[in-house]
Amino acid sequence: MFASCGQEAFFEGHVHAFRVLGGIPRGRIRYDNLRAAVERVLGLSRARVENDRRAAFRSHWGVDAFYCRPGIEGAHEKGGVEGQIGYYRRSHFVPVPEVASLTELNAMVDQWDLDDEGRRLRSKSRTIGEYFAQEQPLLRPLPREVFETGRWFTPRVNRFGQVTVRCNSYSVPVRFIGRQMRVLLHANGLVVYDGRTVVAHHERLSGRGESRLVLDHYLEALLRKPGAFPGATALEQAKAAGKFTPVHEAWWTAARAAHGEAAGTRALIEVLLLGRHMKHEHVVAGLAAAHRAGALTADAVALEARKAAEGETFTEPGKPAPAHPIQPQEEPGGTVTFLSDWRLSHLPPDTRPLPSVAHCDQLLQRHGRTAGEKEGS
Repeated sequence: MFASCGQEAFFEGHVHAFRVLGGIPRGRIRYDNLRAAVERVLGLSRARVENDRRAAFRSHWGVDAFYCRPGIEGAHEKGGVEGQIGYYRRSHFVPVPEVASLTELNAMVDQWDLDDEGRRLRSKSRTIGEYFAQEQPLLRPLPREVFETGRWFTPRVNRFGQVTVRCNSYSVPVRFIGRQMRVLLHANGLVVYDGRTVVAHHERLSGRGESRLVLDHYLEALLRKPGAFPGATALEQAKAAGKFTPVHEAWWTAARAAHGEAAGTRALIEVLLLGRHMKHEHVVAGLAAAHRAGALTADAVALEARKAAEGETFTEPGKPAPAHPIQPQEEPGGTVTFLSDWRLSHLPPDTRPLPSVAHCDQLLQRHGRTAGEKEGS
């Protein structure tokens, strides 16, 4: 399943099918006259003008295409495709399955296909899987070279830190504003490159005029202008995605009450920056522990997050990791070691001898003798 019906989905569906089958059919593959492959139908014949990428794709995989006649004349040429699609829909998509993502749905579809290998058609003596086991050795081997199914774009980052691809906007780090980026668009996602370096990943939007913003991309700008943080669209999307949790909200409210609106928001943004090199769940655990103890600084959250990470790292094999409470509603009473105290406690012991003032005493004695000699003379 794909988020779009574009050419990228058409190619990726082929690649997935070939890999699941373990080879490429030697005979012809029947196609309808879809726009992802055909630019123009030539008269009443079966000749077609294919677009350039479709021709390159077919040449790479060695696919021999058979295009059906348009309209009613070609309806009988598609065999039992429509019937099989109807059977599959009634068997697996009625009622419509509830999933959290397309990845989960695709995993379910793959499992349904595996289960279907044990099905027996009408009066056939063998199952679908047994018949396929006889035909699989006849498939041509897969090519070693990889064919890039995605499409490249080179948009420029606008003043809002976004690139526009297929009428939808996607965020990139604000340091790239004004730069021209390379974007590889796939059926279910896109990747943004600065040269050869990946700077952003996004799930593909299927509509038009929509935007997908990552809060982390705007943190440097919001650190300078904390007043824009509460109303930021990226913050709303982070809340909807579960990245900005009620634990964040509770700690932020307490920090603003203690330090003021601007300083409290800056402290929260500094906490969010921890997510660039720490796991999200560790940062949330650090926020919860710091909130219970009333420690409303980014340093305190960082220390507690590191404690959560170390507790998970040093868990004995075979034993579950200790659960870190992350609900701000729990009773107060926790303790937090401040980062400065923690650093002092981890310094190595000082084995150097104490400083001596013996040299200074010698100078004083010499000065006293000189004064006495002057008095005797």
